[in-house]
Amino acid sequence: MTHLFDFVALSLLPPWCWRRAAERLRAGDAPHAVLRALLDDHWRNEPDKASTLRSLAAAAIGGAAHNAITPIPWSDAAYPVALTTIVDPPPVLWTRGGVASLSTPAVAIVGSRAASQYGLAVAERLAGDLAARGLVIVSGLARGVDSAAHRGALAAGGVTVAVLGSGVDVMYPPEHAALAKEIDVRGAVISELVPGTPPQQWFFPLRNRIISGLSRAVVVIEASDKSGSLITARCALEQGRDVLAVPGNVLSGRNRGAHGLLRDGAKIVESADDILEELGMPEKGAAPLPSDGRSGKGVTAALPVDPILACLIPGEACDLDAIAERSGLGTARLLPRLFELELQGAVARVGGGRFVRVDRSC
Repeated sequence: MTHLFDFVALSLLPPWCWRRAAERLRAGDAPHAVLRALLDDHWRNEPDKASTLRSLAAAAIGGAAHNAITPIPWSDAAYPVALTTIVDPPPVLWTRGGVASLSTPAVAIVGSRAASQYGLAVAERLAGDLAARGLVIVSGLARGVDSAAHRGALAAGGVTVAVLGSGVDVMYPPEHAALAKEIDVRGAVISELVPGTPPQQWFFPLRNRIISGLSRAVVVIEASDKSGSLITARCALEQGRDVLAVPGNVLSGRNRGAHGLLRDGAKIVESADDILEELGMPEKGAAPLPSDGRSGKGVTAALPVDPILACLIPGEACDLDAIAERSGLGTARLLPRLFELELQGAVARVGGGRFVRVDRSC
């Protein structure tokens, strides 16, 4: 519990501190030591700063408990591993709904707030098709494409995550309060901002790095050349995620940003299959891989050891950088494979974005 207070206190520092905080945490420093170092460097002349932050943290934690809001600190095994790979992960995620949805492979769908009927229909259809395949749909609960994507996932019986630019108990836009409650039932509403934080304009570009950070790919629908969705796409590229875009009407002007992404090499999306292909996911009903033909006469061939499992020693926690170095795989390819191994029970997540191999020999 003490660590939680320190992580919340870190989250109350300005966002420009979070990158350095993440570097120190990855290096193994305790959160209270990271907090102390940041305060010594930047608030040396404010000796009461630490006690003030911890008082605010205590109030935030108490208010969250009263409103059924779960704080997930960076060290918690429930903290999404995908998010630990970005350079400035939030020290704490405040969550309404189910935390399990944060660790399932996800695709972000973002786009215009003033979307056309075509854009809304495409967002809803893509989200529904992807959710039906077991992918979580991540978006920002904004008007237009975002809300259509959330609704499409829910209509398909799937899971969706909404990332807010306010506290999770402060709904913006207010007319989406009912939608947020639906998302709570089969997904999660999350924010890096402490409960009670009202929306501010600069919070929304900041939260876009979380939308992309949670996702294996970002799909852009109807983005103008000044759309906030392009910020999400830029974050995705910086984080090593795939960026895809849906083509649209060239006469309206509302698609210039998305078409610019296509010119720059983003994959074109005409159906959910295009996204699944980019993610390397097999088509529905695909046959299992054939054997190598060398195990005839009733003798079963020995199964090869998974190269990622071969990099892990049972009982030894290992972070993503170490696994990537040992396996030779980049983070973008490594994360989805680790998720699959976790679902199979072959690996387990521990705090701080680390994995441990599960010894099932006994």
